[in-house]
Amino acid sequence: MSLKKNLGFWDIFCISSGAMISSGLFILPAIAYAMCGKSVFVAYLIAGVLVIPALFSKAELTTAMPKSGGDYFHIDRSLGPAAGTLSGISAWFSLSFKSAFALLGIGAFVRIVLPDFPMWQIKLVAVGFCVLFMVVNIYSTKHAGSLQIFLVLFLLAILFYYVAVGLPNVDFAYFDTSEDFWPSHRVLLGTVGMIFVSYGGLTKVVSVAEETENASLNIPLGMFTSFFVVTVLYVLVVFITVGVLKGDLIAGGEPTLTPISDAANVFMGSVGKVLLAIAALLAFISTGNAGIMAASRTPMAMAKDKLLPNFFGRLFGKSQTPIISIIITSLFMIVVILFLDLKMLIKTASTLKILLFATVNFVVIVMRESKIANYRPRFKTPLYPWIQIFGLISYALLLFEMGKTPLLISGGFLILSFLWYWFYGRVNSDRTFALMNIVDRIIGKKLSSEKFSEELREILLDREQIVTDFFDETVLKSVVIDIPAIADREMVLDMISEELAGRLGESKEYYLEKFQEREAQSSTLISSFLAIPHIILKGKELFDLVIVRCRRGIDFGGENIGVQAVFALVGSMDMRTYHLKALAAIAQIVQNPKFEQRWMAARTMQDLKDVLILASRRR
Repeated sequence: MSLKKNLGFWDIFCISSGAMISSGLFILPAIAYAMCGKSVFVAYLIAGVLVIPALFSKAELTTAMPKSGGDYFHIDRSLGPAAGTLSGISAWFSLSFKSAFALLGIGAFVRIVLPDFPMWQIKLVAVGFCVLFMVVNIYSTKHAGSLQIFLVLFLLAILFYYVAVGLPNVDFAYFDTSEDFWPSHRVLLGTVGMIFVSYGGLTKVVSVAEETENASLNIPLGMFTSFFVVTVLYVLVVFITVGVLKGDLIAGGEPTLTPISDAANVFMGSVGKVLLAIAALLAFISTGNAGIMAASRTPMAMAKDKLLPNFFGRLFGKSQTPIISIIITSLFMIVVILFLDLKMLIKTASTLKILLFATVNFVVIVMRESKIANYRPRFKTPLYPWIQIFGLISYALLLFEMGKTPLLISGGFLILSFLWYWFYGRVNSDRTFALMNIVDRIIGKKLSSEKFSEELREILLDREQIVTDFFDETVLKSVVIDIPAIADREMVLDMISEELAGRLGESKEYYLEKFQEREAQSSTLISSFLAIPHIILKGKELFDLVIVRCRRGIDFGGENIGVQAVFALVGSMDMRTYHLKALAAIAQIVQNPKFEQRWMAARTMQDLKDVLILASRRR
C-alpha cells in the first residue's frame, strides 16, 4: 500500500519553517554572541548562504525521486545500501536528538513563568508533548500538517511583529565596524559551524515527499520560500536582539537562555516578554511535531528496502501511517529526554547533519554522471557542478571546526551503523545503484543491472500520475533492435521480419514481403528522423511492435539517410483499433521537444522503451 498524498505547499512551507525556528533562534543567539560578539548576525547570514548547495541538491533529488526516506533514499540509490544504511540511521537519530532537544526547550521556557520549575518536571513536560505529537502523527499526517500550519503561521506573525517594533529601538552605533566588530576567521567559522544546525531542519520535508501532492512543485517551492523567509527573520531578529541587549546577552559570565524574550522585555515590557516566550514554545512544539513526522519516515523507507526489520514499514488504518515507526521513534526520543545529557549528543547530531549535507551534494554529482536515462529531476541545480563542489569544500571546513570529540563520536556511530549493515542489511538487501553505472563506463564492462532504472521508471510514473495503457504494455513486451552502424531500409526490414517470425510464427519471408508491398504503395517515412512501417496480418488477435534505433542513420531511399527511429507495427484486422491507437500514441510521443535527445541518449534497450512509456501524451 502507498502513502496518501495529503500535504500541499503550505504544509511543506510550515514543516520546513517550523523545523528551523526553534532553539537555533530562541536559545542559540546569546551562546553564539559569547563566541564572536556583535557580528553574530553576520554568522547567521553566512550559515544561510552555506545551506544553499544542500538546498539545491535536495530539491533536485526530491523532484527526481519523491520518495519517503529523504536523504536515506537518495544516498542509498546512488551510492548503495551500505552508504544508505549509514545515512539512514544517521538521519534518523540526528532528527530524533534535535527534536528531543526542542521538546526540552518547552520546559526551559516554562521557567519564565515559573522560575523554580525543576529539571525533572521540565523533562516530564517534554515527554508529555512527545506523547501528544506521537498520537497526532499516528492519527494522520494531514492533521499533523494542519497543526503545523497553524503553529508556524502564528509564530511567524509574532516574529515579524518583534522585528517591526524592535528595529527602531536598536542602538545602531553599537555595530560600528571600526571597534572590534570582526572576530578572527577561525572564531567566525566556528560560530557558523555551530549556527549551521539552525538551518538543519530546512530540508527535513524531503522525508515526506511521498505524502506530498505534486511533490515536484510543492517541495522545492516550499523549501525555497521557507529558506528566504526564515533567513531574513534569523538575521533581523538576531540583529535587533544584539542591538538592544548588547553586553547584557551575557550575565554573570553565562549567556542567557532566553535572549529574544529578554530583548522583548526591554522595548515591549513584560507583555512582550511573555508573548515571545509563547512564540518560543510554539517553535519548540512545531519542531517536535515535525521531527516525529519526518524522523519516523526514514526507518519506514529502510524497512521497505530490507535494511531494517519489516515491522518498521507497515502502514495501518485509514490514514495509512507508519504507526510502529512513529511509536519507536517517539520512544527513543523519550529515552533521550529522560536519561541522556544532550549537550554533546546535539553537537554530534549537528556533525552528522553536516556529513549528510555534504553527502547529498556528492549524490547529485553521482546521479548526473551516471547518465541514467530515467533520472529526470523537475528542478536542476544551477551552475552544476560548481555549486556542489562549493558545498563539499564548505562543509569540510565546518566539520574541521566542530572539534575532535564530536567527530570521534560520529565516527564511532558510523562504524556501528556499518556493522548493522554488514550483519543484517547486506544479507537481506541486493540492489544495484547509480555509482555502478559510473564504474561500468570507467572499466568498459557491464556490471550493473536495470533494476534501479526500472525503479526510477515506476517513480516517474507515480510522479506524473501516469496510468499505463495498452500501448505502454505493448512497449514493455516489445523487442528492441539497436544498430550501431549505418544501415539501409532492406536490411532493417529483414531484421524486423526475422524477429516477428520468432515471436508470431510464419516465415521471415512472409513478413518481409508484407513490408515491401507496403513500402511500394507509399513510403512509411514520417520525417528525416522517424519511420513507422505497419502491416495487416492474417489471423486473429495478433498485435506486436518492433522498436529499432540506428545510431548512425538508416537509408530509406533518396536523401533520407538520417532515420534513427523505426517503430514497426503489425496486427490482424480485428486489432485495427489498437493499431490506430498505437499510431496516435507514437505521433504524440515524437512531438515531444526532448524526444530525439532522449532517444539518442538512451544507453540500454530498456531505456529506449522508457523513453516511450514515460513520454507525455493523452492516455
